[in-house]
Amino acid sequence: MGSQENISPSSESPESSGLGSSDASSPLPDPSSGSGSSLPEDGDFLEDYSPAERAQMEGLYAKNLKLIEEDQILTGTVTHMTGSDVVIDVGYKSDGLVHLSEFRGMENPVKVGDSVDVFVEHREDAQGNLVLSRKKALVIKSWEEVARAMEEERAVEGQVKRRTKGGLILDLFGIEAFLPGSQIDVKPVKDFDAFVGKNIEVKVLKINYQNENIVVSHRALIEKDIEAQKSEILDNLEQGQVLEGVVKNITRFGAFIDLGGIDGLLHITDISWKRIQSPEDVFRVEDKINVVVLSFDKERKRISLGMKQLEAHPWDQIGGVNVGDKVKGRISNITDYGAFLEIFPAVEGLIHVSEMSWSQHLKNPSDFVKLGQEIEACVLSIDRDEHKIGLGIKQLTPDPWENKAILKKYGIGTTHTGVVRNLTHYGLFLELEEGIDGLVHISDLSWTKRIHHPSDLFKVGDEVEIIVMEIDSENKRLSLSHKHLQEDPWDTLESIFTPDSLHRSTLIHLDDRSGVVELPYGVEGACSIKHLYKKDKTLPKVGDTLDVKILKIQGTDRRIVYVSHLHTHQEKGSKSEGETKAASLVKNYQKTEKRKTMGDLQALSDLQKTLKEEEKEKKTSKASEKVSPKAKTQKKTSSGKDAEKPSSPTQKG
Repeated sequence: MGSQENISPSSESPESSGLGSSDASSPLPDPSSGSGSSLPEDGDFLEDYSPAERAQMEGLYAKNLKLIEEDQILTGTVTHMTGSDVVIDVGYKSDGLVHLSEFRGMENPVKVGDSVDVFVEHREDAQGNLVLSRKKALVIKSWEEVARAMEEERAVEGQVKRRTKGGLILDLFGIEAFLPGSQIDVKPVKDFDAFVGKNIEVKVLKINYQNENIVVSHRALIEKDIEAQKSEILDNLEQGQVLEGVVKNITRFGAFIDLGGIDGLLHITDISWKRIQSPEDVFRVEDKINVVVLSFDKERKRISLGMKQLEAHPWDQIGGVNVGDKVKGRISNITDYGAFLEIFPAVEGLIHVSEMSWSQHLKNPSDFVKLGQEIEACVLSIDRDEHKIGLGIKQLTPDPWENKAILKKYGIGTTHTGVVRNLTHYGLFLELEEGIDGLVHISDLSWTKRIHHPSDLFKVGDEVEIIVMEIDSENKRLSLSHKHLQEDPWDTLESIFTPDSLHRSTLIHLDDRSGVVELPYGVEGACSIKHLYKKDKTLPKVGDTLDVKILKIQGTDRRIVYVSHLHTHQEKGSKSEGETKAASLVKNYQKTEKRKTMGDLQALSDLQKTLKEEEKEKKTSKASEKVSPKAKTQKKTSSGKDAEKPSSPTQKG
């Protein structure tokens, strides 16, 4: 700082104040002089003043001089200015200095006689000067003003200095404050640069003294005004009232309409009597539209609006339509459960998927109708109160189950080819023609194979030959069979797979508890795990060839054959004649046939016939050996007598 001039706190001289009778300009006695006059020592100086004069002097000092403390704000007066400093009198024993740079940026330059607020940094520095700061005084007073504004919830004005990431920076009483982008307006703001340089009123939301951070909001002031407008609008609102509004926002379920301070919801179903995919099919954001108040809630401040209610109801034009009538229209929408047919403008009827075809296997409506397609339908039901119409397409064609010719065509015992439409754990469903369906139970798929699921043999879309076993006209379904296309082979197989007979087989399945082997002619046999062990006490693998012994055929249905491989190498002794014969016949048949089929029953029939003839010859031979010569003689005599007279019914030969 520059050189300091000693400025007296008061311009009043001792002479003018009448504090001393001696000449104020007379020099003080020189203590080094030899004259008898000298300064009073210790407290003798005060004895020159009377008590009244002392009191007057103390009053003047108390009036003109202050006791100041550091870190406080004082108001001073500019007494004069030097080249780099401003001299300010704050009523202290010495004047204070403030650097001239702290006064830059003021609207009016500082001049002598101006009153300014300053902050006391030091009462005396190394040179004995009073150190003041105008900048710190302004900052402290600004923070105090901001704190009061926040406490009083008062609006303050600031100037937007610049934009920053996520908002704006404001000058608030000389302090920078942050205005987030979401707090600028109730509507989303896209262009922040448009606010730079403008003054804007804000409300102080938060002060962080530690980080010297201030957060303000302009939106809070707008919402306060909007709340007042909302209350006024709700007080004057009536159901059925027609208002003009501006489209504020569009969503997938509707649009929000600004009614002049309060928003109302216009649901997509209340925009038009016609089916629309989006509100944007009718209007855009910022469009002005007329709406009608459907309902409102003052407490929750919610308003439901309608737009289609301003037009005539389209159901007024279908008064002449009745159940059973045929109508034409255009497919306006397709769903998983059906299709909507627009028969009049904004009047639609539902065609359920079950009413599209007599077939029971139509899964997707889009397989039958297309969007925009013009078709004819039959009116099945009308609910004028709920504004619903039920339509059907299959009713335009006769029900095949009411056609006697078709029922005769699919009579019991007739054979047909059907298409697999569905597979379940208990069987498969076939479609013989549109509207004619039937079930083939899993037990009616094969005579010999053990089928766990129909998908082991067939898949959806396969063609299967069947025979009709039963007709259920009430439920409109046929009972079908695949295996009954062939004769029951078990009458022949029973004579082959007799108990204790030996056969060559292939292991086709193995688990922890049992296995399944395939015997000749496609017959499957079940074998417990303990009966599968080989001679070396190991288990075979799937695909291995095994000799097995028939243990039994379970149940009256004769379908489950139980076999054992263990018995083939545990029991000693030779095979019986019957076992050897059956095994030989089977072996010869397998050599002559290249493949096994379920339908090749002629070979089984020939095999059974051969076995029966040999058994008959064997019995006849044994009976002849038992007849004695006497019996032969009696037989001859009896033959002669019989020639002479007729035989009696009771006579024995």
